[in-house]
Parts: sequence; structure tokens; C-alpha cells
Amino acid sequence: MNAETVILSDLDTNRFGVVVARAGQASQETLPEVLEYCGENRVELLIARCSTNDVKTTHALERNGFLLMDTLVYLRKDIRDYTPQEYVSEFNIRTFRPGDLQQVVEVARDSFSGYKGHYHVDERLNSQAATEVYASWAERCCLDPSVAARVLVAEKDNNLVGFRAIRNNSAQQAEFILAAVAPEARSKGLYRNFVIEGLRWCKEMDTQEVLISTLLVNTPVQKACQRLGFTAHSSFYTFHKWFD
Repeated sequence: MNAETVILSDLDTNRFGVVVARAGQASQETLPEVLEYCGENRVELLIARCSTNDVKTTHALERNGFLLMDTLVYLRKDIRDYTPQEYVSEFNIRTFRPGDLQQVVEVARDSFSGYKGHYHVDERLNSQAATEVYASWAERCCLDPSVAARVLVAEKDNNLVGFRAIRNNSAQQAEFILAAVAPEARSKGLYRNFVIEGLRWCKEMDTQEVLISTLLVNTPVQKACQRLGFTAHSSFYTFHKWFD
């Protein structure tokens, strides 16, 4: 079994107070070894993902007591021939500056409270701690270049109302990994404008393609991305298994 098939998640363990492991690419073939690893390491919660096309693995997970928590949809855009668009907005979108950090974290905390991702929908996980997953992720995006290569922020009247983090997966591929828009700034086209500005930066970096993911139930984001030329690429189930 590949060493990265299943790993202990120190971040989740410290956050939720239970031993958590993650299997990012679960398969029917590796599942017995994954479960054995969890037993050997006294894992209390296993978070596993598999492609929605992999019915055999989906059924194997269900037979072994895994519960479906969410479904992620990935969209893709080839930007080799893309010409950045112009737009009019009441918000100023610019690059993150160190003094923005606390406001970025607060926007993430406000925006992801009650989110429908796998942490929040698992009734056994503390909802406040689940929200802090995204606040912490936003902070790491701002501070660690290995987490995000670029963070854009939106401001109005010197207050931040949103952010967009971008990771370089390779020289050819970038991924929009985390974004949030404050409640008072929603339904004003800001998410769309973040995508446009993100694509502009990716084009400047000679990126060839861009990925973006969102929950299956988040249709507004999917519609906004599709209008900008993104197309469906892949999708993944997120399962949780508790070992008690």
C-alpha cells in the first residue's frame, strides 16, 4: 500500500479531539489495508474520498459502515486562449497584504458557519470546531506559499468582504482552493469577479488550465463558473467512518 493511501491527520486530530485519518483516494482494493492501518493506529474517525464513478468502492465503503457526508464537483477551464474579461464592481479586488490577515480569517469564520461540507454535516463533530477548519485554512493560505501561491481580497470602505486563494498544482495547472464572501456582500457579483481576477493572474503566470471545486449542492457557484467557461471535470464522494 502506498504510504499516502491513508495518513493520520494531525490538524483534524488536534481540532476535534479524536484520532483522525484521511484516505484521499480510497479504492475497493486498498480498503482492507486502510482499515487495518486504522486499527493499528487507534483511529477513531476515518475520512475517505472516492470518485463518484467508482461504484464498486462506493458499495464497499457502505458495506463497511461508512456514511456519505458530501459530494465535491470539480470544474475545469483551459485558459491557453483565454482573454481576461473586464467588469465593473463596487468592490476593490487586490492582492492580500499582511495587515489583512485577521479580517480574512473573520470573513472565513462568518462565511463557513453552518456550511454543508463533510465536517459540518457529521453530527458527531462540534460545529464550531468545523467552522474553525475553514478559518484555519484561510490563515494558512495567507501565510504559507505551499498552501496558496496567491490570495486576492475584496474591500469596500477599507473593510474586507471576501477573499480568493489560488494554489499552483504544477507549472501548467492552478486550482482555486478556497474563497469566501461576507454575507453583506453576496448577490453582487463578487464571487464571479474573484474568478475573473484569479484567471487574470493565472494567465499572467502562463498557466494552461484552472480547476475549481465546490459542493454539489452549491449551484450558484457552479452556475457562475459555467458562465465563465468552466465545464464539469470530475466529482468525488466524501465518507466518514467512526470506529466505535
